[in-house]
Amino acid sequence: MTAKHQTLRALMVALALGSALTAPVMAQDQPFETWSRDFQARLIDRGVDRAIVASMFDGIEPDPRIIERDRSQPEFVRPIWEYIAGAASEDRAAKGRLAQIREIEALNAIEARYEVDRHILTAIWGLESAYGEIQGTNDIVRALATLAWEGRRRQWAEDQLYAVTRMLDRGWATRDQLKGSWAGAMGQTQFIPTTYLERAQDLDNDGDRDIWGDAGDALASAAALLNRGGWQANAPVVIEVTLGEDFNWSVWNETGWKPVSEWAALGVARQGSLPWDEYLLNRRAKLNAPAGARGPAFLTFDNFEAIKHYNNSTAYALGVAYLASKLGSGPDIVGEWPLDNPPLNRAQSQAMQEALVDLGYDPGGVDGIVGPNTRRAIRAFQAAEGMTPDGYAGAEVHGRILRKAGRT
Repeated sequence: MTAKHQTLRALMVALALGSALTAPVMAQDQPFETWSRDFQARLIDRGVDRAIVASMFDGIEPDPRIIERDRSQPEFVRPIWEYIAGAASEDRAAKGRLAQIREIEALNAIEARYEVDRHILTAIWGLESAYGEIQGTNDIVRALATLAWEGRRRQWAEDQLYAVTRMLDRGWATRDQLKGSWAGAMGQTQFIPTTYLERAQDLDNDGDRDIWGDAGDALASAAALLNRGGWQANAPVVIEVTLGEDFNWSVWNETGWKPVSEWAALGVARQGSLPWDEYLLNRRAKLNAPAGARGPAFLTFDNFEAIKHYNNSTAYALGVAYLASKLGSGPDIVGEWPLDNPPLNRAQSQAMQEALVDLGYDPGGVDGIVGPNTRRAIRAFQAAEGMTPDGYAGAEVHGRILRKAGRT
């Protein structure tokens, strides 16, 4: 082992020791060179050309920064209202309008071919790469090889690397083009390699699926991905609503679909007291209250889920939807956010989960991650305590739970 490799190995040990609570120390099971030789042999056994394998792996060494990013668990949780304010800022919208003018011919062609709203596509483009300006400069082969060796997501990373070999073999990308994020996402619309293989489009029929340098190809690829996620033409994405003071939160859960007509019968009204359009009443929707009962509420439709197929985050989908709304001169969010009831950080969430266990509720584990099971436990506690059972993991319910458990 060379001195350089010994240094890398020592750094990996230090990273692993510092991250022992967040990931197993799998990168130390074998040297990077051992994993790399074995994986290259497996690629060749699968029929990958040796020249392609060599072009990918010759001189490749692991990047310690990638492992650090992958293993790090953010302590601070950014409130959803701050995320949306940044995602749908006027500055981002202004740049998006200029980008739409620049790419008007491509957007016209994409809307006609894929029937995906241009403002939604432009919003995704803006959030993923600042309209093509910030695509990432990491060598994704090195990044993915590092993640595969590290081991936490080995199969996923190896699948991505195999997809890269197919991209190169088909001539859809060159080795030099393979730049992107630390996690292996590429181009103006940030596709991972397997998604690129499945959905990348050649809008101008020039023989390339160039999501790096051709905005038309990138936007068409995003449209194809949304179509796969169930995008419906000329259908709603999200509508802000208000809830009556007597709204029965016990009939609600975050994953439940109901026709809009049923939500209306339960006291869900359009923001501004606008009437429900007839074409909406039979559409299914979820009631979404991302900051709890004191924050804005939304009915979200199938197209909202299609956006989450791109990035499975409510905050992301709302950011896309309201940036798109701003691009199209549509409404902004009217309801006020509970600024005095911010979301919990990881340590607070873990303490709350421990207290819930003490009180006989099952949060689905004590890991500091607030998922559906933890929210269900919060709702049960809130109902028992006479609180509004909205399941929101904020500072208010955190204090109540810890006091009830005698942990303050």
